[in-house]
Amino acid sequence: MHHATPLISTIVGGIVLAFILGAIANKFRLPPLIGYLCAGIVVGPHTPGYTADQALAPELAELGVILLMFGVGLHFSVKDLMAVKKIAIPGAIVQIGIATALGMLVAWGFDWSWGQGLVYGLALSVASTVVLLRALQERDLLESPQGRIAVGWLIVEDLAMVLTLVLLPAMAGLIGGSDNPGASALGTMDVLIEIFSTLGKVAAFVAVMLVIGRRFIPWMLERIVWTGSRELFRLGVLATALGVAFGAYSLFGVSFALGAFFAGMVLAESEFSHRAAEESLPLRDAFAVLFFVSVGMLFDPMVLVNDPWGVLATLLIIVVGKSVAALGIVRVFGHNNRTGLTIAVSLAQIGEFSFILASLGVYLKILPERGQALILAGALLSILLNPVLFHLLDRYTAREDGRGNPQPA
Repeated sequence: MHHATPLISTIVGGIVLAFILGAIANKFRLPPLIGYLCAGIVVGPHTPGYTADQALAPELAELGVILLMFGVGLHFSVKDLMAVKKIAIPGAIVQIGIATALGMLVAWGFDWSWGQGLVYGLALSVASTVVLLRALQERDLLESPQGRIAVGWLIVEDLAMVLTLVLLPAMAGLIGGSDNPGASALGTMDVLIEIFSTLGKVAAFVAVMLVIGRRFIPWMLERIVWTGSRELFRLGVLATALGVAFGAYSLFGVSFALGAFFAGMVLAESEFSHRAAEESLPLRDAFAVLFFVSVGMLFDPMVLVNDPWGVLATLLIIVVGKSVAALGIVRVFGHNNRTGLTIAVSLAQIGEFSFILASLGVYLKILPERGQALILAGALLSILLNPVLFHLLDRYTAREDGRGNPQPA
């Protein structure tokens, strides 16, 4: 029996290296996500030594995307969003618009098309759920007023990116790409028909999930709970995530990501949602690690040497452009500097949705590979800088407290 299969070596190499480098990152009080991405760089084709299978890694990453999106759906809370809707919804939309415009301006300087700039800017506009939640949890800010606004803001960004992932393939012909390599450019009317067709399929899928899924899935899990089998319950949650994602793709032609997101969102309404989140967490984390490793495999460290100005421009949009925009928006809505700075620092990084969108843009031949490399470099550097920014924020708030300034209400 042959044991050295590419699948096993890719999974083992990715997870073992991710564990080692993630532990090192954690020791230096950095998000383990940095270690996972670095593990991908180590086993990628751009560095010497062992190279993981280039064909299998994207498929493992797709499973990671499904389970990541399922987790996003599980933690989606309409109640939390509605509590801060007056600032989170308009604030996130305006901030996404400003960051996207800045990205398009920089892309114009790169001599890219407007469609390439649009995807590049959108990828820079959304913060990492993993990094943001961890930073807020470490400072006990999740239940604070500024923490609730940041989480609501993040929910709106996530929803905007889900919609983008749905519409981008349909719009590929209109903005300069193609989901079918070798296909001729479609006319505007053909593209509009494709967009409306996609929206129709999405609407049909959403209707099925809201009418049937929200009744059947909780009912099924309730019956499984009655069996008393924890193992069967865990398997049922996993089957729901993967089955709905695959069914959405096969029957309605929508993405795995959207199917998984709605599976999690429907399950979040169940009384067993917290247990489902806990039981599925280990597997979600494991495949999320493989997703980040596969993203790291795409990164060529030489971009830092060969394209330093492009990297700097990308980083400035993420760390300065987004932060200043968020701070200004929060202040316009009447909140104090502490709340504004907390939101600004929380959003001064990019992560998982940026990777997914960049990969889709390259696949659809909209975003050039240089754009994906810059986005990956911007993500790595902004996540590295985020703890430093939070440290400066902690010093600022401590100084304000020392002066006797009141906490935000």
